[in-house]
Amino acid sequence: MKAVICTFFLLLSFAASAQQWATDYDDALQTAAEENKEVVLVFSGSDWCAPCIKLDRDIWQDASFQEKAAEEFVFYRADFPRKKENQLSDELTEKNAQLAERYNQRGAFPLVVVLDPKGEVLGQTGYKKLSPTEYLEILESFVP
Repeated sequence: MKAVICTFFLLLSFAASAQQWATDYDDALQTAAEENKEVVLVFSGSDWCAPCIKLDRDIWQDASFQEKAAEEFVFYRADFPRKKENQLSDELTEKNAQLAERYNQRGAFPLVVVLDPKGEVLGQTGYKKLSPTEYLEILESFVP
């Protein structure tokens, strides 16, 4: 029983240090400023965009990526779902539309934009068939 409890708390500690998605863009910028990190802003069509779904499955959900990326980045997803059951609140939909006006005028999906804590673009990329380690290296290459 002791082993089970120890294992549970060990896994919980890994989860606590793993990359988490900010629920508000302004909070993401504030956290990035406080923790001296950059922001990874992801434009996604989570329920219709095949490359977005692959990026989520192959990169964002990878445990080793999450752990390493959390040390350097704060993550925010500007999602644009199409299915009725996945619709966001009107307020969040409007915020994401404003972010798209500023950072994704071409309407590319997925679009991954690395920003400094002031919201200035450092670099951008999209889906690439890479390992999580290689993808993290691309994100890190944008950081001065």
